[in-house]
Amino acid sequence: MNDTVPIKVRRVRPEKDADIPLPRYMTEHASGMDLHAAVDSEVSIAPGEVYLVPTGLSVSIPPGFEFQVRPRSGLAVKHGIGIINAPGTIDADYRGEVCVALINFGKKPFVIGRGERIAQMVLGRVHRANLELVDELDPSARNTGGFGHTGR
Repeated sequence: MNDTVPIKVRRVRPEKDADIPLPRYMTEHASGMDLHAAVDSEVSIAPGEVYLVPTGLSVSIPPGFEFQVRPRSGLAVKHGIGIINAPGTIDADYRGEVCVALINFGKKPFVIGRGERIAQMVLGRVHRANLELVDELDPSARNTGGFGHTGR
């Protein structure tokens, strides 16, 4: 089954970042493409610090789609590295550089090297909502039960 969507990718600084790999699927059934750091030199993120990591790329996503930027599980488990706004959204009309807002939840500084895999992006369909203001909502078994409420 070939269910691919063509996405145009542009290097923001081609003269400087030609060595940064383009995002790609690392295995046949991977749902996310790895994003790589386009930092000039090593960057250290202190515990509790947020750092906006450039990828050196911009994308043109067709209407009706988005990219979600998600943490890499290996960085999360081994180093406590996450994405502060996970999942980050890249909208179809955004043409700026894709950057990743990494946060160090760990106890030690984390060093990012040039070209290192820092996150993954997953292509998803977007369904637009048409909100209708009403006086009452349809009832449900849960109704107004709060967070974590199972109705039991």
